[in-house]
Amino acid sequence: MATPDQYPLSKEFKAQVLPYPPKQSEMHIQPFSDLSTYKAAGKLQGKTAIITGGATGIGRAISIAFVKEGAEITIVYNSNDEDADETKRLCEANGGKCLIIKTDVSEAENCRQIVAQTLAEYGKLDILVNNAAYQMSQKSLEEITEEQLTRTFRTNIFGYFFMAQAALPHLQKGSVIINTGSIVGKTGIPILIDYSATKGAVHAFTKSLALNLGERGIRVNCVIPGPVWTPNITATMPPEEINNYGHETVFSRPGQPEELAPMYVMLASDDSSFMTGSLIEITGGKLSSDS
Repeated sequence: MATPDQYPLSKEFKAQVLPYPPKQSEMHIQPFSDLSTYKAAGKLQGKTAIITGGATGIGRAISIAFVKEGAEITIVYNSNDEDADETKRLCEANGGKCLIIKTDVSEAENCRQIVAQTLAEYGKLDILVNNAAYQMSQKSLEEITEEQLTRTFRTNIFGYFFMAQAALPHLQKGSVIINTGSIVGKTGIPILIDYSATKGAVHAFTKSLALNLGERGIRVNCVIPGPVWTPNITATMPPEEINNYGHETVFSRPGQPEELAPMYVMLASDDSSFMTGSLIEITGGKLSSDS
């Protein structure tokens, strides 16, 4: 991992608008996601994990952190083969086993196939990270089409349900489900009404599922990022939001994916054995949705 003073400040970010779906490799300012100086401690040795949305951004950082900690992983992605191949290369360069699956988690059968392929490859499943997400900014409620609304909800909350349902028969006492929420699911944001609604649903899903699975010894927690520099920002946000991105945090910069990955490691490991139903904010002290 880089040191905090090496991460770019908000004033360094200028509008670079990429077509959707964006490629991380084409970003002018690359996210810090390779955890090059991360010190592993074998916390996930012998574990098997599925990470949806695992090819870029936060998902890439989680994937690398998990293999550094000894896990065998399956990365699920939806579009960019080049980015997925690079994440697989980085994981294998760190001594990890990495299966990549290209599919859409918004369909229940696809989620069942992800689990089946993971079991065929590794023989078991211990950790599910629901991280896949779709967003597209719009200035007004009227501009959100039925197609966009459906896609946002099916990816961001239906996909989390479907993956959990597919994984659950194969999880044991001590297994873990980690969901990725968002601070906008708590504060709201004017240009991401549908996305914010789904992230609020993810938070409630986390707490309810944790209560439901508690007797089975399966823990469910949620990481709530603030502004984090990922490819999605360049393809789904208006230029005025990309300029000076992350300025509202107390550090005057956005978070970097590798700054979030260690929390996913902790939640996936026995270090968090008494944590379930937790919503953990990693926001850089973000003050409000539109400050």
